[in-house]
Amino acid sequence: MSAEFEPPVTTTPRQDRLAVLRIPDFRRYLIGGALAASGGQMTAVAAGWELYDRTHMPISLGLLGLMSALPVICLALPAGTIADRYSRRTICLFAELGAAISLGLLACVSFLHLPLPFFYTLVLLLATCGAFLGPALGALVANIVGDSLLADATKWSAIRWQLASTLGPVAGGFLIHKYTPALIYALDSIGRIIFCLLLAKITPRSHTRSGEKLNWGQVIAGWHFVRGNPLILSTITLDMVAVLFGGATAMLPVYARDILKVGAEGLGPLRAAPAVGAVCMSLYLTTRPPLKNAGPSLLLAVGGFGLATIVFGLSHIYWISLLTLACLGALDNISVVVRHTLLQLLTPDEMRGRVNAVNSVFIGTSNEIGELESGVAAQLIGPMLAVAGGGAITIFVVILVALRWPVVRQLKSLEKLRPS
Repeated sequence: MSAEFEPPVTTTPRQDRLAVLRIPDFRRYLIGGALAASGGQMTAVAAGWELYDRTHMPISLGLLGLMSALPVICLALPAGTIADRYSRRTICLFAELGAAISLGLLACVSFLHLPLPFFYTLVLLLATCGAFLGPALGALVANIVGDSLLADATKWSAIRWQLASTLGPVAGGFLIHKYTPALIYALDSIGRIIFCLLLAKITPRSHTRSGEKLNWGQVIAGWHFVRGNPLILSTITLDMVAVLFGGATAMLPVYARDILKVGAEGLGPLRAAPAVGAVCMSLYLTTRPPLKNAGPSLLLAVGGFGLATIVFGLSHIYWISLLTLACLGALDNISVVVRHTLLQLLTPDEMRGRVNAVNSVFIGTSNEIGELESGVAAQLIGPMLAVAGGGAITIFVVILVALRWPVVRQLKSLEKLRPS
């Protein structure tokens, strides 16, 4: 399936960029999602620090990533099918409620210092909830704002995520230093419950649902759609490789403790630095006209992401590490905005859940599998070489994608794209 380029609409000037924020349900979505995402970022910082503090082994961080990835790998495609057949809001409600319960139990395990298998099991349960949440929540935004405001909603959603990714790690690092990780898990649980209350007040538009009998063909239809659309496939491939090999965040506890020697207080700013850069880039993008050369911008951004990862991997100086992480986040935000906009605009509404599920499998699990890869590589060859080598692989893959899919180099304005 290919994208159809439509001529520009010759009506009034570009719509108000703040129009989407005047939709009450979208504001509830943003506020609740920001609380849940901030809590999730605090939990990520706390879990990584707690595990490395208890084991002093990078591989323990890799196992944390594996426990987070397995449910998404196994369940995301069926979860996407469910999101296309049933109420997406209801699925989000139950998934967030399950996450809140898992986090409450995780707080107890941490506070009582129970054996690590209990810890990993609850991380697995939390990730299972996330496997169902991702496709439904990703598709829900289109039913809240409608297609006409979808591009702007995607940009504001990116800002919400990056703000949460900024505040969450800083708060997490502070709370770890002053209190215990158990408090962070409890606060995250409370944030998920608040999000549930806000979701309950949202009244989304009904989405197109398939009346066909559920079968395996429907479950994998999202993959066939992605495979048949070179624009979506190429952008997912770029992001997947960048996150899988170029992700430095998994090793941040190691850098904070052993390389930069800044401790838990320094870990929070390190985790937040990519989000600070991403927020700045998001705000810049929302105040500028749509990207006129989205494809070349995407390729340059991911290539720059790989370069920033190399510099960070080799750095022993704290402020240089912070700066490169901020650059890394800013460049990654361009990729995120382009990919999510393509996914939403090129996908028919009745398939958005399944296509978002494919995105979750390839991008969402790349974060966690990337943590496993980073943990194993760091255990074998050292963290600095593992991180820098991943950045070099990212640059190499950008070159391959540019040669393999010329349509990426030729991609212009995103807002003229429509499903074929």
